[in-house]
Amino acid sequence: EVLPDDFSLDRAYPNPFNPTTTLNFTLPIEVELSITIYNLQGREVISLVDSNMPAGYHSVVWNADVHASGVYFVKMVAGEYIKTQKLMLVK
Repeated sequence: EVLPDDFSLDRAYPNPFNPTTTLNFTLPIEVELSITIYNLQGREVISLVDSNMPAGYHSVVWNADVHASGVYFVKMVAGEYIKTQKLMLVK
């Protein structure tokens, strides 16, 4: 298996979504990883990943069926790499 060269968090698909969206990400090395969803006020809604992850290509699905429609943010932190993107839940 060929390992990725860089950290990345791809665009969520689908986005806008109802009620699930998939987040694909790559890790070039084994690293402590955090992927967290926040609401528009900056409050943590759910932690999707908070663990040590091996290098490679990964994905995680967020099922937001218990959350209200609106704008959310996903934040990925892997070592020094930090990436945030906007998500739109439409019910």
